[in-house]
Amino acid sequence: MSNNWQATVLTLFPEMLPGPLGLSLLGKALEKDLWRLEVKDIREHGLGKHRTVDDSPAGGGPGMVMRADVAAAAIDAVERGNRPLIYLSPRGKRLDQARVRALAAGPGAILLCGRFEGLDQRAIEARAIEEISLGDFVLAGGEIPAMALIEACVRLIPGVLGDHASIAEESFAAGLLEYPHYTRPQIFEDRSIPEVLTSGNHSEIAKYRQGEAESLTKRLRPDLWTLYEKDKG
Repeated sequence: MSNNWQATVLTLFPEMLPGPLGLSLLGKALEKDLWRLEVKDIREHGLGKHRTVDDSPAGGGPGMVMRADVAAAAIDAVERGNRPLIYLSPRGKRLDQARVRALAAGPGAILLCGRFEGLDQRAIEARAIEEISLGDFVLAGGEIPAMALIEACVRLIPGVLGDHASIAEESFAAGLLEYPHYTRPQIFEDRSIPEVLTSGNHSEIAKYRQGEAESLTKRLRPDLWTLYEKDKG
């Protein structure tokens, strides 16, 4: 993975970033130039005195729609290179860890944050924009999904988190949810840490954790369990 990974965020609210991306380990990695963040104000490409970026929907209906010409101008002003151009949209393909790994292994991403009722379809088609969704729900804009996608990618860049073993064992890394975690105290409200975890027998601990990960996945995410069994078979 490249240590020159760069996210460019196109937004009407540039003051929202870096936000949480500038804190904790991700923020320290940003300061160390392990990854880069560029924030561009879409309104710089707005039209007229008031920098208009939206207009009423063709065919009528509530709300406003981001103009294709404004969005395209904002996109074209960015040095793209080989980075994918992504529009955060509830109708996009659901983001998963496999896509995150692929994005993290590349040079970065350009993320367009929508507002209003959405983006003129012609801009999506004319600039071959990939649509990605965090899930089946709607937010006021794409900034929070963009930050979530960036965090998911950046934490996989070598040197950002430091412990590659923990990354390899976490949820979705092997197609399973992560096993439960425990720490001191030994007993909490009559609940004890499972004995195997304090036994010192590393092979039994590994076997226990694998079994717990499989059990949790089968119970909580049958969709993942089906894929896991298919890949395993």
